[in-house]
Amino acid sequence: MAANMRGLTQFIADIRGARVRELEEKRINKEMANIRKKFKAWCSCHAADGNLDGYQKKKYVAKIIFTYILGYKVDVGHMEAVNLISSSKYSEKQIGYLAVTLLMHENSDFLRLVVNSIRKDLDENNEVSNCLALHAIANVGSSEMAEALSEDVHRLLISPTSQTFVKKKAALTLLRLYRKHPTVIPAAEWALRLVSIMDDQDLGVVICVTSLIMALAQDHLDAYAVCYTKAVDRLHRLVIEGEYSATYAYYKVPSPWLQVKLLRLLQYYAPSEDATLRSVLHEVLQTIMNNSAEPSRNVQHNNAQHAVLFEAISLAIHLDASSPLVGTSAVLLARFISSKETNVRYLGLDTMAHLAARADSLEPLKKHQGTIILSLRDKDISVRRRALDLLYSMCDTDNSELIVGELLRYLKVADYALREEMVLKIAILTEKYANSYKWYVDTILQLISAAGDHVGDEVWYRVVQIVTNTEDLQEYAAKVVFEHLKSPSTHESLVKVGGYILGEYGHLIANDTGYSPLEQFQVLHSKSQFCVASTRSLLLSTYIKWVNVFPEIKPQLINIFERYRHVLDAELQQRACEFYSLASRPDDDEVLQNVCEEMPPFPPRVSALIGRLNRKLGDTEDKRTWIHGGKEMNLERHANSRKATLGPGSSATGTTTVTGNTDAQDVMSSLAGLNLSSPGEQSDPSRVDSSVVAPRVAVGPSVEKWFNKLIYSADGVLYEDVQIQIGIKSRYQGHLGQLAIYLGNKISVPLTSFTSTIHVNDSEALSATFAKIPPNILVPRTQSQQLLHVECKKAFSSFPILTVSFLAGAHQSVSIRLPISVTKFIEGVKLGQADFFERWKVIGGPPREAQAVFPITLDGAGQLDLVRYRQVVSGNHLEILGDVDPNPNNLVAAGVLHTSVDGKVGCLLRLEPNREAKLCRLTVRSTSEDVAAEVLRLIEKLLRLDS
Repeated sequence: MAANMRGLTQFIADIRGARVRELEEKRINKEMANIRKKFKAWCSCHAADGNLDGYQKKKYVAKIIFTYILGYKVDVGHMEAVNLISSSKYSEKQIGYLAVTLLMHENSDFLRLVVNSIRKDLDENNEVSNCLALHAIANVGSSEMAEALSEDVHRLLISPTSQTFVKKKAALTLLRLYRKHPTVIPAAEWALRLVSIMDDQDLGVVICVTSLIMALAQDHLDAYAVCYTKAVDRLHRLVIEGEYSATYAYYKVPSPWLQVKLLRLLQYYAPSEDATLRSVLHEVLQTIMNNSAEPSRNVQHNNAQHAVLFEAISLAIHLDASSPLVGTSAVLLARFISSKETNVRYLGLDTMAHLAARADSLEPLKKHQGTIILSLRDKDISVRRRALDLLYSMCDTDNSELIVGELLRYLKVADYALREEMVLKIAILTEKYANSYKWYVDTILQLISAAGDHVGDEVWYRVVQIVTNTEDLQEYAAKVVFEHLKSPSTHESLVKVGGYILGEYGHLIANDTGYSPLEQFQVLHSKSQFCVASTRSLLLSTYIKWVNVFPEIKPQLINIFERYRHVLDAELQQRACEFYSLASRPDDDEVLQNVCEEMPPFPPRVSALIGRLNRKLGDTEDKRTWIHGGKEMNLERHANSRKATLGPGSSATGTTTVTGNTDAQDVMSSLAGLNLSSPGEQSDPSRVDSSVVAPRVAVGPSVEKWFNKLIYSADGVLYEDVQIQIGIKSRYQGHLGQLAIYLGNKISVPLTSFTSTIHVNDSEALSATFAKIPPNILVPRTQSQQLLHVECKKAFSSFPILTVSFLAGAHQSVSIRLPISVTKFIEGVKLGQADFFERWKVIGGPPREAQAVFPITLDGAGQLDLVRYRQVVSGNHLEILGDVDPNPNNLVAAGVLHTSVDGKVGCLLRLEPNREAKLCRLTVRSTSEDVAAEVLRLIEKLLRLDS
């Protein structure tokens, strides 16, 4: 481009040829003055003759851009850049967009002028213009652009006429806008359409769209739940079937970037209950692990394979931490943490920490405890950090003293960047796995002494809480802290602990040799001169406590108060004046005794240490489904997430309860007895109990007619329109059933991105799973069959909903009820007259009886349509019993409902039509009132419709 603009080439050459900065600035100022003159002249007369053509504007704006890149302030050329965007020439439009993205920030007033031009370029059929506009939107990303243009970007992404490179850029532009302005993007509304692009033939498009869906799904789990099946299907096609082009094979590994994204996407959701999906996933993960069993000599091949392998292991742990796959993973990880390659050691330790955070048993990991401890001294700080995380997660009552001891020894030589996190983790582990309170106090005081400035206030607050609440520990704690205070160099945090504990419990050791009140005062006060004002304020509170319990040193204490009455610090001065007044009152004054009463035990509360640790680790863009700290912490985190989801409630008590982020709390909240679980706590996306909204079902006279007929018949049409036909064939045996769903493409073009999902309202009563992952393409004018396995666990009242979505020019979605009712699992029973009425009486009336009376109509001959009645009753799998009821017009039937949870449930039916009254009475009795009510509802509805 510069070669075509000699003026720009010469300008750049002059700048490069400047020997000193003054010459460079002189040349730039001269050029900028000339450009301002040209632009000013153009602005005054461009309406008349337009003396600046597109080439000249392009050249001058290019010089302005170059000047800006050199770091000089630019205040000219913005309007000319806006005009260049509207040019029909690519070179001019390109310079205009480049100037917009570089010279204008997201709050610039000039951006309002370019929105319409960008929209025009997005609407054009020119792919180059589309891409330039997408680049500008992604780079600037202002909220105004997001609101005005997000729909246009979305349209480009889903358009069947868009080129693959345009779709990729559109997906990444939407991702950029969502990350900056998530409220502007209607993510839930676009879910099905965006997920359908995961079936695109171009893996580049799939990678970009998967990146977008990963961001959207974390915040809209239910809306994007269909992506789970798509991700499993795409992984199976990549890993098992080898469905990819050579372009996307990176050193013989099929699209490792896409594999990693899909494996991570699956970890956002709870493990699927669908046996088919679980089986396919197991096959995929097993294949990935088998492929990585033997390392290759090619470094790039190993890197790609390891990236996929570690994410596959994380998914296997997420699905089932006790599965054989995870056992195989533990063996592989043990090899990786001893690798010579830094990256492999890092990933091995990180994945092993995930395993430790989820595993039922830590024994396989403890075999490699020595190697992990040695990793604390690795040459790479990232590896050392991961080793710390792993030791934190794999600590339990058996190895806690060993691990805490190692961490304390390493703390003295650890990097400063690691020390604060190490202090928090050592404090948490010491409290959580303390075998004795004495060991806890000894360890924490050693920690405070060794860590120094890296000890947060939460650590010594927690020591105070535990000592205050444990009466047997108070005397020992006072002695130990006094011994620590005797050392020549004592950190201020230890002085605070000493001040509090000796002030409250110093009297318990005052009669022992070497711990007299005077000695306590001298040791503690000798440290005060090196402390900040807040610590000295705490020591003054200690002294007023001693005035009450140690009258022998009262004169020395009053002298301290007297001296502090004249300091400049307002807090110290006020406190000293108040304490001096209290201490100077008569000896028998009850006010001093009441004010200086011993602190009562703190109410049970959550430890603030874990909240501080979570805040330090921070929230990331990738919302993790686990945290460091062992299985118990993850289970407690899950419980807290459920509480946060279900609504505010009382916090769990105890010293080891785990919370999530506590950003809204300060450290003093721990001492106030408040619940530390923040409403905005980071929750586990795979564990949140959210109510899934059922899809909107298709309606219409024909749809209702087809559905009602299939309730009492085994096969027929369920749905049909101009594009697709859905038919059903079914069979049931006991509590199990199988439906063959026939999907027919009636048009002459394929239905692509085809997706079939089943929604079951009550999964505890009914399960429905496809035998295999549905195909993603329906060939023109052909029919595809899908097998659906169903199981009745107990009585249910709602019908499963089948949702099919596909692309046929535009995105189509149809949701229809499946004719799977509780009566499908009934088996007819033959009974004689005596047996029937005996059981009828044994069951009795309500609540195990359900009855309804409804009007009937007669046929053309004025007769009851008994054939229709029999068809409906027998179609609901009840055995019609002849010669049981004395009235030949009455129908009597019996059956047994088979369930896998409640077992067999008997059901009896009696239908009594009255031709004269034109009424019909239907009575159902069952050993289960739910079954009686549901059978009555189904059959009554069908008889009313048929009549």
